[in-house]
Amino acid sequence: MTNLAALRLVDFRSYAALDWAIEARVTVLVGPNGAGKTNLLEAISLLAPGRGLRGAKFADLARRAPEAGGGFALGGVLYAQDRPNDRIELTSSVGGAERERRKFFMDGQAVSGAEAASLFSAVWLTPQMDRLFTEGASARRRFLDRLTLALEPGHAREVAAFEAAAVNRSRLLEQGRFDPVWCGILEDSMARHAVAMTASRLDLIARLNAVMAPHAEVAAFPPARLDLACEIGAMLAAHPAVEVEDRLRARLASTRGPGSAPLSPQRADLLIADWHGAAASLASTGEQRAMLVAIILFHAELVRDWRGAPPILLLDEPFVHLDHARQSALRDHVLAGRMQVFCTATETGIWQNTASVWSVGAGALTPRA
Repeated sequence: MTNLAALRLVDFRSYAALDWAIEARVTVLVGPNGAGKTNLLEAISLLAPGRGLRGAKFADLARRAPEAGGGFALGGVLYAQDRPNDRIELTSSVGGAERERRKFFMDGQAVSGAEAASLFSAVWLTPQMDRLFTEGASARRRFLDRLTLALEPGHAREVAAFEAAAVNRSRLLEQGRFDPVWCGILEDSMARHAVAMTASRLDLIARLNAVMAPHAEVAAFPPARLDLACEIGAMLAAHPAVEVEDRLRARLASTRGPGSAPLSPQRADLLIADWHGAAASLASTGEQRAMLVAIILFHAELVRDWRGAPPILLLDEPFVHLDHARQSALRDHVLAGRMQVFCTATETGIWQNTASVWSVGAGALTPRA
């Protein structure tokens, strides 16, 4: 399942209630800044596990109004391109005491986040992603994990399991006197999940580089070359995974003292360069944006080929920092493809007479003729 036939919202961001039937493959949401366009893209992105295209806390997603209950619900009616009449409803909600945990349901039956990820996949491009080239490693690592999750739904479990074990180990060590057996159990879990999540990251990078390689001389959106700065990744390149796990267990056991910093996959950094090896951080703003567009578009193709169905593409003000030629090239790529696409814009502009256009404002949608 990939395509979206309907989106339903209750108390989400600026929307008290919305029941939106979607028929077009390419939809453009038009309205002034603050109208709620990006809120709709965010809602669509949240049909998959994770914190969506803004990375917001779930408590911040609920509509702020006296009559709102403090939680929210969203749902999508999904179908596969080759089976348009075979539809399922995937819903997600947050409410009650657990405001930072989401629940997923498929046709009313509870499902895990991994099952939801296997049903729905989305990739996105936002103006904030331009900061990848100047922000710290944590932002690039989150970006890499989103790319990896779209290809491998189980990646989120590995990351969550590693972080849970690491937090528990830190708490144990802070007590000063601890059970070394229990500490060893946590370190075993950390080692196993660290290797698994690093291997998934490396696999994504290798596959994406391979997809981009034949297009190294494409003028409109020249591809980037990705790499992972990670000691665990370097170990995996030289040794079998089982041996790396053993080495990590030993390293963790040797860093139980105060002030010791254990080896962690959460210190890795995604390196982005142009195809000739120059760091992306040295490129102009326009070239950085073009490089980012290439990563997103080629990643979408990779997801389509690997999962057998294209992801939904979410484009939030995609033409920022692009000249007219590249704006036209991106529009033409979207129109010629098979992916379902949702795009925001402050005016119809370059999309005139090419897509389904909706006006957004006051918590409602209105189709434009």
